[in-house]
Amino acid sequence: MSASVISSAMEQNISQGSMIRRMFEAGIELRKKYGADAVCDFSLGNPDLAPPAEAARAMAALAERLDTPGILGYMPNGGFAWAREKVAAWLSDQQGVAIPASHVILTCGAAGAMNSFFHTVLEPGDEVLTIAPFFGEYRFYTANHGGVLRPVPCRAEDFGPDVEALAAAVTPKTRALILNSPNNPCGAVYSREDIAAVAAMLKDASARIGRRIYLIADEPYRFLAYDGIEVPSVLPYYEDAVVISSFAKNYGMAGERVGYIGVNPAMEGAGLLMDGLIFSNRVLGFVNPPVVGQYLMAECLSASTDPALAIYTRRRNMLADILRDAGYEFTAPRGTFYFMPKAPGGDDKAFVAKLAESLVLAVPSSGFGYPGYFRLSFAVEDKVIERSAEGFRKAIKG
Repeated sequence: MSASVISSAMEQNISQGSMIRRMFEAGIELRKKYGADAVCDFSLGNPDLAPPAEAARAMAALAERLDTPGILGYMPNGGFAWAREKVAAWLSDQQGVAIPASHVILTCGAAGAMNSFFHTVLEPGDEVLTIAPFFGEYRFYTANHGGVLRPVPCRAEDFGPDVEALAAAVTPKTRALILNSPNNPCGAVYSREDIAAVAAMLKDASARIGRRIYLIADEPYRFLAYDGIEVPSVLPYYEDAVVISSFAKNYGMAGERVGYIGVNPAMEGAGLLMDGLIFSNRVLGFVNPPVVGQYLMAECLSASTDPALAIYTRRRNMLADILRDAGYEFTAPRGTFYFMPKAPGGDDKAFVAKLAESLVLAVPSSGFGYPGYFRLSFAVEDKVIERSAEGFRKAIKG
């Protein structure tokens, strides 16, 4: 009889783990030893801003209605119809494409959305391309449904998509490409020219291999682009595209787990894809996002994200000054709340360990499939950034 408690695949997943979580847990131990105010933790991308005032109004209004029978009960698997209507109108304005509510499904966060999508479209052994550096969970989301993630390195000079390399990576098993812009972990924002080139490549590649290649725009940081830079929509450029995102970062509602998929109305067979997504949402156990979260989200759609953008812009500039003064080499992020400087000496894991000795917590870029750098999340209070200067100087002198 086998002594194994869990599957071999899960044992491998646990051994790989998440470098982000490991650093977060290391921070807990450092705080115990040196005190909370001594540690500068840039490891976890956890938005620290309060939800907008609209969320409080929605919560109060919902509380007044809690005596309504069934108000917190079951709903259609795609989310409340009225909530899908609101998101569809908001998303249409954002994307510059008229997206009907019938092409929008509400999900349990962006993670639930991506898992539902892969469950719907992947055959065993199908490949999903993404651009390295990439959000590490993509590998697990793909494998959950029999797929294989195939990272393709970015353009070295600016972290943009290397379209020729992506084209060379396409095989008869290629089923989808994930574009994450603004990008976690490097902060790159892909231009219209980049999007158009990727779309043209996918059209040619789909014709060449004789199967549809989906384009997945993963956009939780769309609202967070600096200096007035545009975040282009992929939908006008590619028919077989979907947009996946959540309201975690822009409205400070990460714990409410409200995400969505918007399917390009120009897609052939979009209705059948929507049927599959709704069915997958149900059988994977997500069923739908939380009731309370949908009420909060619907009210927050009218909220401005300018206050959050102003705060993160200030923090970006503060951290850039500290890194520049200490002698680090980096490209300032054009979006998101992440920096990805080069690791002095080239060994990202070794340098992150050196930073930890100076009570600064970062994440090695090896965890994002792109060694030689380290990621810093500036979703932290100003005072954490201010007191980190000494640690950064100490580590690089080292």
